[in-house]
Amino acid sequence: MELLARKAVLTIFTVFSVLFLLTITPNSANLANFHAYGNTGSSATESAYANYENHIKNLYYECNLAAAGLSYNTFKLAVTGFYNLRKDGKISPAKEHLAIVDFTKPSSEKRLFIVDLFTRRMVFNTYVAHGKNSGLIYAERFSNSPESLQSSLGFYITDETYYGQHGYSLRLDGQDVGFNENARSRAIVMHGAPYVGQSFVSRYGRTGLSWGCPAISLEEHKDIIDFMKSGNCMFIYGNNISYLNNSRFLNFNSAANYLAQN
Repeated sequence: MELLARKAVLTIFTVFSVLFLLTITPNSANLANFHAYGNTGSSATESAYANYENHIKNLYYECNLAAAGLSYNTFKLAVTGFYNLRKDGKISPAKEHLAIVDFTKPSSEKRLFIVDLFTRRMVFNTYVAHGKNSGLIYAERFSNSPESLQSSLGFYITDETYYGQHGYSLRLDGQDVGFNENARSRAIVMHGAPYVGQSFVSRYGRTGLSWGCPAISLEEHKDIIDFMKSGNCMFIYGNNISYLNNSRFLNFNSAANYLAQN
């Protein structure tokens, strides 16, 4: 009996020891709220991540984005994707312009934020339209399908400019498979539109609606397109848990390690 009792105590101790280790291990469920974007188990990664967090915070405050209304968390996602795209060779080290479209905001607000990461300044903060089938004032539905007339979430690389149906326009190549890789075949481009801008918003309380394009005002579209063309990065963000859980560009640790090595 005494032997059995000792074995029982040992078994209980072992079980509790394992549970304790699982509780403190960085890979455990207590880091599920870290978006499941990788662990910070090694000291090198923890150091890289701490430096990365400080780097993003410095960029955020120097660009004065809080005053403009862009949340830190949204900016962090955008910068994370930017560095992961650069790590993959999709963005040249010479390209430092990042456009962020925050579709958690209504179209009555200036929800396009464009920053120069090299000079650490916000260059544009203005209105941008969403797709007509994504919602009226808020973009709430997103699609990667042709003829959906909805906006698409995720990261884009800008390409060439051209003159088309909407005048001077900028082609966009979607990088997030399953979310926006059909952007070019859907003719999702950045272009100017008369239904975007301060005068339209003041009159109607919102921007007009596009067929899925991030349309901007005619007063600013040439300057913005010229600033963003030829291999820069754009991030379209919305409240969509499927995107957050599945975009491979939102791996914080991957971006942190890349920045630490470059």
